[in-house]
Amino acid sequence: MTPDVLEIENKEIAKQYKQLLKISYQTLSKDDKKLIRMAFDIAVDAHKEQRRKSGEAYIFHPIAVAKIVAAEIGLDATSIAAALLHDVVEDTAYNLADIEQLFGPTVTRIVHGLTKISHLEYQSDVSLQAENFRKMLLTLNEDIRVIIIKIADRMHNMQTMDSMSPEKQLKIASETLYIYAPLAHRIGLYNIKSELEDLGLKYTEPAVYRDIVDKIKESKQEQDHFITSFTQVIRDRLNDENIKFDIKGRPKSIFSIRRKMVVQNVSFDEVYDKFAIRIIYNTTSENEKFLAWKIYSIVTDHFRPNPIRLRDWISAPKSTGYEALHITVMGPDGRWVEVQIRSQRMNEIAEKGYAAHYKYKNGDSQDEGLDLWLNKLQETLETAQRDAVDFVEDFKLNLYTKEIFVFSPKGDLYSLAKGATALDFAFHVHTEIGKHTRGAKVNGKLVPLSFALNNGDQVEIITSEKTKPSANWLNYVITGRAIAKIKSTLKEEEKQIAEEGKVILMRKLKSQKITLDDKVTQRLVVYFKLKTSLDLFYRIGAGMIDNKMLKEFVAANNNAFVNFFKNRIRRPKDNDYVHKEELTVKYDQLVFGKEEEKLDYKVSPCCNPIPGDDVFGFLTIHEGIKVHKTNCPNALQMQSNYNYRIIKAFWIDATQSDFKATLKITGMDTFGMVNSVTKVVSSNHHIDMKSVHFDTNDGTFIGNIVVKVKNKAILDNLVKNIQKINGIDKVTRL
Repeated sequence: MTPDVLEIENKEIAKQYKQLLKISYQTLSKDDKKLIRMAFDIAVDAHKEQRRKSGEAYIFHPIAVAKIVAAEIGLDATSIAAALLHDVVEDTAYNLADIEQLFGPTVTRIVHGLTKISHLEYQSDVSLQAENFRKMLLTLNEDIRVIIIKIADRMHNMQTMDSMSPEKQLKIASETLYIYAPLAHRIGLYNIKSELEDLGLKYTEPAVYRDIVDKIKESKQEQDHFITSFTQVIRDRLNDENIKFDIKGRPKSIFSIRRKMVVQNVSFDEVYDKFAIRIIYNTTSENEKFLAWKIYSIVTDHFRPNPIRLRDWISAPKSTGYEALHITVMGPDGRWVEVQIRSQRMNEIAEKGYAAHYKYKNGDSQDEGLDLWLNKLQETLETAQRDAVDFVEDFKLNLYTKEIFVFSPKGDLYSLAKGATALDFAFHVHTEIGKHTRGAKVNGKLVPLSFALNNGDQVEIITSEKTKPSANWLNYVITGRAIAKIKSTLKEEEKQIAEEGKVILMRKLKSQKITLDDKVTQRLVVYFKLKTSLDLFYRIGAGMIDNKMLKEFVAANNNAFVNFFKNRIRRPKDNDYVHKEELTVKYDQLVFGKEEEKLDYKVSPCCNPIPGDDVFGFLTIHEGIKVHKTNCPNALQMQSNYNYRIIKAFWIDATQSDFKATLKITGMDTFGMVNSVTKVVSSNHHIDMKSVHFDTNDGTFIGNIVVKVKNKAILDNLVKNIQKINGIDKVTRL
């Protein structure tokens, strides 16, 4: 690198450092600036020889992470210093002892937490990947700032992934959508959550992302005009009332628009709430609540509200600390518009998460809301000895949930996930209450344990010391906490029975002059077609394997090794490798990997891809390669946790075989409609109609047609032709 280029780079580094101090959300004292300067100098020195894959000096990365921590999350000088140093111990000659000597125990604890996470990242094996997530979540016990800085680190990595390989981009983006975006949401960092989601979509479904971005640009002028006309009358009234305010038209994130398109099964144009109006007002703390409802009254004086779409998070804030009034009103041209009403304080909390709480608590870092949230996370983390994959899945159940609020018999208010049951509530109040739940009353009436609670319900739990969880209870709960506690209790009971069963088995085999060792145990596991020795011992202890069955095993003991290999090693014959109904007839329709290999595979029933769909192969343990669509509901979890099993796949020839597809058709029930639809289908010589079913209801109909087609292009053409029929509302592929 030439001296001139180096000088330009050094000037840019100095410029970025000055910006860091300038944009900090917190007011920095002299000592704060001294701490940040020292961290900056150490980071510059430590990373001086390093460069990122893009070619730029590595130091720009920790500075960028520190800027996110300082401005967008709004943390303090300690956090900014830790962000600057977050890669120093892992990548350079500095160690933790050096950091502690220079910066003290708090910064060292945070940097140590971040280093522990980094050491475990990007493992290929799924159990290690899940274990990585589990250990990352466990760092919350040490300092929540570890997780927050890690989210900022991930955000900058997502912003600068263009120079990475497509495989690495997909892996990191899937992992981000799977764990980091939900974590940001749960902490209350909504802006960061939205950006992580959008960037995740950019790399997991690039074509979809670009299509939505282009359509947003095309419709921007029209939306700006709509927002201006909608807000003008509200501006005038708020000015008349001498309210200090700001009104913004905020487009919904690309990811949320995509999610609505998928969940509601609609096109981009059919998503009606692609933007929201946000009214941010300035007032004293005494008038804050009063003024929110006054603005609500002004808005609803001019625009009719949707009564079922009022969300009052001022009277009962979300568990993340989020406060606001959300109302959906009928705007001009018959379009629904979401209006969000927040004070300046509420808006800061919405954007900065718990950091804004510190500001309004006079810098008290022991904010009660933060402590409450940490306690909730601690409860989730209590069963840390469980299987890592289960742990992460259960933890995720608590992240993206909508909330309801219910009352105890004494009037205490509890926040639960939407859809939570009476049994979920019992475990939410206390683990011991949950484990001994005998029944429940909601609003004074006895209800089943599986009863789904609603906002405002008053719930009473009836307990009994004799009651204990059964496997059926897992069908009665939806929250991660309740699932974890029930599983943990069942496993403890299973272990106890298994220990007794092992002693019983040793005694019974001894009477048959057989010593129980690892070889005999394995033979028994295979003989009874079980998975583990724990399953075997549990069934012995529970009496599910009796004396007669054990005697039959002993009689066959001489052939045990033969049975073992017959059961364990089954090499599939070429012709029987996959089920005929699941297999596309021609293997050469789909090829895998860079070498375009023709391999045996199954079409996954969860998304049922056909030629022309964007797909990938997934290497299963027992069923060979399964092919999924890239937008399959299970794709994200597989790409994040099992990335090493993903195989690139694409169609090279889709003209030889027929593939089954189901179309759902809705519309107005007019005379001859069924005939018109079937006529369009049968007129195409490349389509074989297998079944037709139509149901009518008060002037509308829903129809299902199963057809066989050669490829997606033919199917898409059929959909277009059916949509042209007068009276058809929508045609979608199931």
